[in-house]
Amino acid sequence: MKITQGKIAELLHEPACEHNHTKEGDKKKTACQQQAKPGAAQGGCGFDGASIALVPITDAAHLVHGPLGCSGNSWGSRGSLSSGSNLYKMGFTTDLSENDIIMGGEKKLYKAILELHKHHQPAAVFVYSTCVTALIGDDLDAVCKAAAKRTGIPVIPVNSPGFIGSKNLGNRIAGETLLEHVIGTAEPEFTTPYDINLIGEYNVAGEMWSVLPLFEKLGIRILSKITGDACYKEVGYAHRAKLNVVICSKALISMARKMEECYGIPYIEESFYGMQDISNCLRHVAEKLGDSDLQERTEKLIAEETAALEKKLAPYRARLQGKRVVLYTGGVKSWSIISAAKDLGMEVVATSSKKSTEQDKARIRELLGKEGIILEKGNAPILLKVIKETKADMLIAGGRNQYTALKARIPFLHINQERHHPYAGYSGMLEMARELDEALYSPVWEQVRQPAPWDQDQLSQV
Repeated sequence: MKITQGKIAELLHEPACEHNHTKEGDKKKTACQQQAKPGAAQGGCGFDGASIALVPITDAAHLVHGPLGCSGNSWGSRGSLSSGSNLYKMGFTTDLSENDIIMGGEKKLYKAILELHKHHQPAAVFVYSTCVTALIGDDLDAVCKAAAKRTGIPVIPVNSPGFIGSKNLGNRIAGETLLEHVIGTAEPEFTTPYDINLIGEYNVAGEMWSVLPLFEKLGIRILSKITGDACYKEVGYAHRAKLNVVICSKALISMARKMEECYGIPYIEESFYGMQDISNCLRHVAEKLGDSDLQERTEKLIAEETAALEKKLAPYRARLQGKRVVLYTGGVKSWSIISAAKDLGMEVVATSSKKSTEQDKARIRELLGKEGIILEKGNAPILLKVIKETKADMLIAGGRNQYTALKARIPFLHINQERHHPYAGYSGMLEMARELDEALYSPVWEQVRQPAPWDQDQLSQV
C-alpha cells in the first residue's frame, strides 16, 4: 500500500467516527486532520502505531527497516502476551548505517529478509518503513514482492514512517495493510453461526484470556483476534466471521467499516473494562447474532458472573468506597476506567482527554458529572495542582507519571500498556480492586507523609 496524501486524507476523514459527521461546514472536527508537529513525537508516531497493531501477530517476524534506534527505542514496550509462538518478541532490524543512507538500503533489506526466513522460518514477514528509509526513497513494495517470490512466504510492506502523523494514524495504516495483504487470503476449516472477530484487542498483560472463557461458555467462537495472541493464518480468514467486535479502539474503526462494506460483516463497539461494560458487551454480541436461546443463556451467565463477583468485591468495595481518584491516561481508557472505578464505589474527580475522540469526551462528561475536571493537557505541575485541589487519594496513570504521585505522596496504579496485571472482564475487575486496595492501604504512605527526622528535630526546638 502506497502512502499518498489522498490515502492519509481518507484515513483521517473516517466516516464511521460519529463525531466526524455530526457537524457541518467549518464546525467539522479538525483534530483528526492535524499532522504531527516537529518535536511532538512523545506519545507515539506513525511507525509506533503500526507496530503496536501488528507486532502481536505471534508467529510472524517483524523487521524494522531503518536505523537501530527506531527498533531499540520502542521494542517490547507493550506487554502483549502469546499462548503459542514467541517469534514476535524478537526484534529484527536492518540497522542502516550512514553509507546505507547514502547508497540506499534496498539490497540490505532484501538480504535481511532472506536471512530471517532461513534462520527462523516465520509464517510471514512484516517490513516496517521508518522516517529515514522513507526519506531516502527505498521501495519497500518492490523489495517485499521480490523477497516473497524468492522465499515463498508472505512479505508485507508496512508503509508507516513516523513523520506521517500520530500513533492513531499508524494504527489505521496497520488496519489498511491487513485488509490489503492478509484478510481474505486463507479459509477456516469450518465456520459456525457464532463466529466473531475481536478487533483492537492486543492481549496486554493477558487480558483477553480473562474474556475468552466467557464467550466459550456461551458457545461463541472467536474466529480471529486482531491482533492479540493471533497467528498469521487466523487473521487471513477473518472475513468469514458473522460479527466484528471493536474493543475500545477508535483506531481500527475504519477496518471494521471496510470489512462491513467488502464482506458484509456488521460491527459493534464495546469495552471489557468494568462489570457493567463487560456485561453489556456480552449482551450486545448475543443480540447482534440474533439467537433468542443465546440471549437467554447470556443473561443467565451475566447473572451468575455478577453475583459471584459481587461477593468477592464486597470487602474491597467497603475499603474503596468514596476514595477520590485522578485518572490520567489516553483514548478510551479515559472513560472506560471511570466506569470500572464507579463500579467499585470510587469517585473519579479528574481525568484527561488526550487522544480521546469527541465521542469519548462526551462519555467522560456524562460519567464525571458537572464537578469533574477534564484535563486537555497535563504535566507534573498541573497534575500536582489538581491532586491538591481535589484532595485526591490516588493517581491512576501511565508509568511515566509514577514519580508525580510519589512527589504528591499518594498511591499510584499503573494503567497503561506496560503493566503486568489484566483488568479486563469479571476476573480483571477483581484484579483491579485488589491492586487498588493494596496500593491505597500500603503502610508506606503513612510513613512517607510523616515529617522527616531532621524536620522533627527543628519542630521540637521551636
